[in-house]
Amino acid sequence: MQQELHHYYLDQQEPVKSCLLALRSVILAADGHITETQKYGMPCFCYRKKMFCYLWTDKKTKEPYILMVEGDHLHHPRLEAGDRKRMKVFRVDPEGDLPLPAIQDVLQAGLDLYRTGAIPVKG
Repeated sequence: MQQELHHYYLDQQEPVKSCLLALRSVILAADGHITETQKYGMPCFCYRKKMFCYLWTDKKTKEPYILMVEGDHLHHPRLEAGDRKRMKVFRVDPEGDLPLPAIQDVLQAGLDLYRTGAIPVKG
């Protein structure tokens, strides 16, 4: 893990830190072609070098969420668009258990956009 990314996670307060680290593991385990980098000061996950999702925390509530880059193509009851046109967020309660089936459903649906060519990727 790059040093800046390492510090991003470690600088978070508990239970958000543990939640973000668990989400990181779930995202990276979703597909062997997912890599992690940092964009706009937050962890960014790419699928074959194409931005796939981000991890971030809500400025008001401090709750972590997964920001799906191609969220406008995804339909899941846990995804929220808010005022965003393209992206949607999946909020996670850092105090509770991760809703793994729902997270994995959203991640796989997002990955399928890239895998099927609906969202073009390189190589």
